[in-house]
Amino acid sequence: MNDRKQRVLLNAQRLFIEKGFAATSVQDILDESKISKGTFYNYFSSKNECLMTILIQAHEVTTARREELLIGKDRTDKEVLAKQIVVRMEINRQYQLVPLFEAIFHSKDPELRNFIEKHHMAELAWLSRRLVDVYGKEAEPYVSDCAIMVVGMLKHFINVCVTGLKEDIDSFRLINFILRRTDSIILNMIKTKDKLLEEHAFLPYTEPFNNDSYSKEQILESLLSFSNSLEENQKGKQYADFLIDEIQSELPRIHLMESILLAFGETFTGTPAEKTAKELAFSITDYMNELQKQTR
Repeated sequence: MNDRKQRVLLNAQRLFIEKGFAATSVQDILDESKISKGTFYNYFSSKNECLMTILIQAHEVTTARREELLIGKDRTDKEVLAKQIVVRMEINRQYQLVPLFEAIFHSKDPELRNFIEKHHMAELAWLSRRLVDVYGKEAEPYVSDCAIMVVGMLKHFINVCVTGLKEDIDSFRLINFILRRTDSIILNMIKTKDKLLEEHAFLPYTEPFNNDSYSKEQILESLLSFSNSLEENQKGKQYADFLIDEIQSELPRIHLMESILLAFGETFTGTPAEKTAKELAFSITDYMNELQKQTR
């Protein structure tokens, strides 16, 4: 996304928060951004799309940060899951998304309501998949129910503590408490075979905002191009070349790739290549996850 379009989004977001989404007109955004109507409609088809783009960006940042937390870590580790859940809360605060979600919630606009529904269901789909990672394959028939309970407990605890008790609550401590309660709930559901929703209830909402996925060939092409640009960063080039060799092999060593990916990302921290390296790491992580699913 070019810088000018990004500035328009930032101005629009500020206006939506200060004036309210319904009270903000396209003309307000034009005046604040000092652009023509033609430029705005070249970027967005409507004010609705402008708002949805803001939320999609936040979703993409959330996804990237969550994937970064998994690099080189054990997917069954509940501490990692807790940190990933905290990411959503941090992004909501950082991007001041709560007023935007509330504006859509109270809106009668079917396009916006449908969008926010998919957003919420995508979060439940993500959490369902991660609960399977943590609690194992035998938990799979029950994770749809558990995902709803985890999100419900989280929202109500926050609501009571912040609006009722007027107390700040440590997000990480709260989520760990809820996950400890989930231990008992999900184990009892497995034991009694008790469930309400069907298995994979949220599967259609796995990724509602984009369908970007990278094939083995695309990842290799990107890695090769990146490696060829690293003549001045020999350590980074060695990591990239190792990953290329592993991806090309018949039996990639996932455990080694995970440890190298962590070092690979850290090598480029604070450099102009940091963003590209992280994007590559995320795509390779997705590729490894697919490989692991195939071997289960």
